[in-house]
Amino acid sequence: MPLTDAALRKAKAGVKPVRLHDERGLYLEVAPSGGRWWRLKYRFDGKEKRLSLGVYPDVGLKEARESRDEARKLLSQGVDPGEHRKAKKAAKADRAANSFEVVAREWVKKFAPTKTEKYWDGVLRRFVRDIFPWIGDRPISDISAPQLLEVVRRIEARGALETAHRALGSCGQVFRYAVATGRAERDPSADLRGAIPPAQGKHMAATTDPEQLAGFLRAMEGYEGGLIVRCALRLAPLVFVRPGELRHAEWADIDLVAAEWRYLVTKTQTPHIVPLATQAVAILKEVQPLTGRGRFVFPSARSTARPMSDNAILAALRRMGIGKEEMSGHGFRAVARTLLEEKLNFRADFIEHQLAHAVRDPNGRAYNRTTHLEERRKMMQAWADYLDALRAGGPGNGA
Repeated sequence: MPLTDAALRKAKAGVKPVRLHDERGLYLEVAPSGGRWWRLKYRFDGKEKRLSLGVYPDVGLKEARESRDEARKLLSQGVDPGEHRKAKKAAKADRAANSFEVVAREWVKKFAPTKTEKYWDGVLRRFVRDIFPWIGDRPISDISAPQLLEVVRRIEARGALETAHRALGSCGQVFRYAVATGRAERDPSADLRGAIPPAQGKHMAATTDPEQLAGFLRAMEGYEGGLIVRCALRLAPLVFVRPGELRHAEWADIDLVAAEWRYLVTKTQTPHIVPLATQAVAILKEVQPLTGRGRFVFPSARSTARPMSDNAILAALRRMGIGKEEMSGHGFRAVARTLLEEKLNFRADFIEHQLAHAVRDPNGRAYNRTTHLEERRKMMQAWADYLDALRAGGPGNGA
């Protein structure tokens, strides 16, 4: 007699396993402990076998019957459902073991001695940031050229053409390694020649995409290098001065109480004021115990009598996987110039003043350094708050 849901609910455990039979080999086995398993009894090649179909009530009567019918269909085709299940499990494990990410990491490890550690760090960062999230868990033999192109175009869409080309080249090497080790039949990246525009050199690269900027800010916040470089990195987007001016910043020019930094602009030798947002003051207070007794806020690692090298911030950006076509030290100025106007709606002349650009009145006279200082102070705090929101993934991202 076929089982019913009511009979299943009333079934009780006994001293020995209890079997409640349905139809065509399906039954529910109730263990003395109370556990309930669906089983299918069948014969294959003259031998009696059993197949587990799940645990009741997670698998209900209807689902158990459907699984039984699928297994009996295999039997009618001369296939042992138990062996079929083992084969599927093994195939799944094999596919997982040969995913793009697994093969890529194996390739990096295999060829690590051929290049510097810095080179491989950059390759892995590109994989982790731009490739693995989309195709890392796919079997490498299943990835097609259109699927790979879709991933690379995500990088192209943010304007990082050079990174896109490098990522595609690294993917090609991984595919060719997979072919050589018998885990793929061909390299789909070969079909993508000419599919993305050629990379062109950019002067003072910068991103004005809030989402990408948010990623850069998070990377800089988590930078694990020395405190001096870390503080310089975090301060750079907040003050958006020229890189040389940031490197040569002197404690004598900074008033943490008034929250101002006053110095001579290197390009024009004119006085300039940078209002410091509370976040900028906090960063300066963080580094002050280490460098505050010397002349420079960010001294060289070799001598406190000299400012940090002009390559320190750039090198840190590259170590974090931020390519030269994505952001430069000077690029924070372009970022602020664009987003302050387009996202935060500040007046262009306020921004130009803060960039220390030559701004003249209707009579052609240059404004002095204190022009619009209070408005600029509010602007700098709003900018710092916007960057905080971006980094946290909050509403600043879409402001």
